[in-house]
Amino acid sequence: MDINAATLRGIYTSLSTLFNTRFASAQTYYNTVAMTVTSTTAQNEYPRLDDMPGIREWVGERLVHRLGAQTYVIRNREFEKTIAIPRKNIDDDNLGIYSPVAGQIGQDVAQFPDLLVFPLLKNGDTTVCYDGQYFFDTDHPGFNEQGNTISVSNFQSGAGAAWYLIDDSQVVKPLVFQKRKEFKLVSFQDEKDANVFWKGEFVWGVDGRCNAGYGLWQLAFKSKATLDEANFAAARTAMQSLRKRSGEIINIRPTKLLVPPSLAPTARKLLNAELVNGGESNIWKGTCEVVEIPYLT
Repeated sequence: MDINAATLRGIYTSLSTLFNTRFASAQTYYNTVAMTVTSTTAQNEYPRLDDMPGIREWVGERLVHRLGAQTYVIRNREFEKTIAIPRKNIDDDNLGIYSPVAGQIGQDVAQFPDLLVFPLLKNGDTTVCYDGQYFFDTDHPGFNEQGNTISVSNFQSGAGAAWYLIDDSQVVKPLVFQKRKEFKLVSFQDEKDANVFWKGEFVWGVDGRCNAGYGLWQLAFKSKATLDEANFAAARTAMQSLRKRSGEIINIRPTKLLVPPSLAPTARKLLNAELVNGGESNIWKGTCEVVEIPYLT
């Protein structure tokens, strides 16, 4: 194959198409637990949205509620992946081997947010969030019906595989995926490039800027106790008992049960079976959706 500008553009177009096709079709899970926020600077600063009270009757002047002075920051990080195509493979028209490589890079880019988000979820019982407690903890500062400060929990200890109840019906989600610069396939397409001269290879790669961080702990519950009716009910009740600073119920709806593959059969039986215990109606059937996530293994 002759190596010229047209040839190199054709190779780039072909690989880009494969990259984009696989990127669009790849299975991802991060949207289950994380809201995507567009960033325009090196970092984003988030106010404590759990300080927001409910709507009140307008009596007299407006009562101004200012978001807490305490904020949390998510700093963008830079990531890349680069491959080289030897010039001799282009000379010999031996490019078929790079088609799956381009597709795999597209899949890797699509699934990369999963690799940022789910380690945060898994390590949430040992990582501090904005209120000074671990994201999953037994003594978060909360409120009772009178608006007095009390200790509340979104963690259940145990010795088993962890499972998670998530409310993904809110505007805000438990975690944040922050996107600064989209990943895009780029290349050196000139045979006079230094890499071609010195190493005999054309270089292709992707890079992007993003990061992930914690959002509202109130919308997630982690349990390492046995996944059964009693522990599921306790976790659900704990989430739905949380209140705003004004004493109002937050109206949390646990909509997703996230489990590793090892707990998927138990979870489906718990939430999908029509009958349990030898013929009783399953009161938990359909109360939330089971999502099996390999990253939670």
